[in-house]
Amino acid sequence: MIRELISKFNRSLSERMVSSRRHHRAPVKIWFDSDINSEPAREAARAACVLGETVDISRSGIAFLVPSIRVKEKYLVGHERKLNVEIDLPAGKVFMRVIGRRYEKVGEHISVERFMVGAQILELTGANKETYERFLRFGGRRIKGAASLELGID
Repeated sequence: MIRELISKFNRSLSERMVSSRRHHRAPVKIWFDSDINSEPAREAARAACVLGETVDISRSGIAFLVPSIRVKEKYLVGHERKLNVEIDLPAGKVFMRVIGRRYEKVGEHISVERFMVGAQILELTGANKETYERFLRFGGRRIKGAASLELGID
């Protein structure tokens, strides 16, 4: 009986320590920073991206599927390379900086082969953080009592 109580307590504690995940498929765009600090170089780096979709998201990280594990000669996971990620959530686009921690090849045939990448969130600030955390809490549903604000620009 004591063992069962300890087991329940340990399970409860471990569930609270790990960020809860929300399974959600959303378009995602991933790119590296430019090596040169100029506007044309930053635009070229952003254009050299890989497109995919999220598998799940949490407060501490995201998992996404991509067709390739690298962008040009740089791998998405390893060498402590920071990635720029843009997720298209129902409430709007969210920009964050992450670092790839692990990956695995998924798909049985070469025509459907993809890579699932697990990444830790390093930077998520301002309105991006607010939009992301609201989505984690409430998903795509509207919040009761929340007033909508429309700005008209002439």
